[in-house]
Amino acid sequence: MADPNSGRSDARGFTLTALPATYDGEIPEFPLSNASVREVELWQQKWSGPHGAAWSQPSETWRHHTVALWVRTAVRCEDPDVPASLLGQLHRFADQSGLTTAGLAEMGWAVAVDALAAKRSPEPAKAKSSRDRMKVVGGSGS
Repeated sequence: MADPNSGRSDARGFTLTALPATYDGEIPEFPLSNASVREVELWQQKWSGPHGAAWSQPSETWRHHTVALWVRTAVRCEDPDVPASLLGQLHRFADQSGLTTAGLAEMGWAVAVDALAAKRSPEPAKAKSSRDRMKVVGGSGS
């Protein structure tokens, strides 16, 4: 996979499409028949995330069926007795839908960092180094 931060990618004009952290546009109806409540819930949840912005593009509407298959498979994989073959299929659908790191890269997508949210949140506490955590044990010497 091409590294969008490399000089070679810059020279070729390779960039990733930034996806917003959330999508608040129209969510299409779940396209598979006999949808369960859980399937519709998961469908809406995934569409509300960054991927919804990508899937909503006219060039991506063909992907809706694959996303729906991922949803149906994901719900079935919530069963503790799910066969391994179904878990493997779930991962394939996730890649094809851009729901994995590899899938995002393959599609040329990247989830944008919300810089304003980062500025609003307090700085995380810095971890002390092992040197900072050391105690000097004094001797009782004269």
